[in-house]
Amino acid sequence: MARITIHDIAKELNTSPSTVSKALNDHPSISVATKELIKTAAQNLNYKQNRLASSLRSGRTNIIGIVIPSSEIGFFAAVVHGIERLARTKGYNVLLFQSTENGEYEVEGIETLLQTSVDGIIASIAMETTNYDHFLEVKKRKVPLVLFDRTKDELKAPSVVVDDYKGAFMATEHLIQQGYNRIAHISGPQHIKIFNDRLCGYVDALRSNNLTVDDDLIQYGKNSVESGRMGAEYLFNSSKKPDAIFAAEDFTGLGALQYIKKQGYKMPEQIGMVGFGNESFSPYVTPSLSTIDQQAPQMGEEAFNLFLEALAQKNNSTAPTLELEQPKKIVLDPVLVVRESSDRKRENHS
Repeated sequence: MARITIHDIAKELNTSPSTVSKALNDHPSISVATKELIKTAAQNLNYKQNRLASSLRSGRTNIIGIVIPSSEIGFFAAVVHGIERLARTKGYNVLLFQSTENGEYEVEGIETLLQTSVDGIIASIAMETTNYDHFLEVKKRKVPLVLFDRTKDELKAPSVVVDDYKGAFMATEHLIQQGYNRIAHISGPQHIKIFNDRLCGYVDALRSNNLTVDDDLIQYGKNSVESGRMGAEYLFNSSKKPDAIFAAEDFTGLGALQYIKKQGYKMPEQIGMVGFGNESFSPYVTPSLSTIDQQAPQMGEEAFNLFLEALAQKNNSTAPTLELEQPKKIVLDPVLVVRESSDRKRENHS
């Protein structure tokens, strides 16, 4: 069966292919009544728009590239959901690439998206990335770039993050308020800003509450269940056992929690625990894991709005000094979610 074209619609309505094309692309020179007439005819004839031809004419593909470190981490999936939900209402589709925390895969993903001529790229930087030339290439090609969660100030790209410092401060202070005073921290790679911010929040919360910052109670991991287990094993086999742990993210917290339970400690009576990220498993482990919620769906929506702003700026501005402006940064408030792993006071009242 032959594919229906704009020429067929034009013939059906006794008008020109140019008028049909403009109407289907919502051109302002075509009246609302004519647009409705043409769109109804297109639907009746089962016309399918040629996306490639349309993108060649308009210079837009209506596709946004998204690069995330891992689809296994619920936080990133929730951010993508937030982006996609809003993108669809604006006529955009998303093309998703995961780097699996590998810098080379991230470069590959960015190159693939650029070759696909996406209208913009929204990305969170992989843990192993130390060279950022591929992101600079995106900017060089004047493709709108938005970063979320794991960002890099030197790239001067609009970004949306949660206040990681504040979240860590809240988590640590919550443990102090529950009566814990030897609070350990299992952190992440310090070249990634969010993990450094969380370490700083932990340290400052201890100092603000007149507790000693003990380097022996700080472990550095790779953000995995195994890393959390190993960190907890080291801490509980040392001479300075902690009575609580603040983990840099929930997978690390889960590994630590599993080790602590295996050793026969009671939680939260003897040991308290708070993670970061509010992963989908966190309410369902035993005990349920207290954590910091990063407002992932909202982060996704804000990232998409930043993309729209960057696209409008690209289309409307010819100012050569545009790059000198400070890029917009949206900082979301973290939310403390208290569950069984740290709620010692509720335990005492039950």
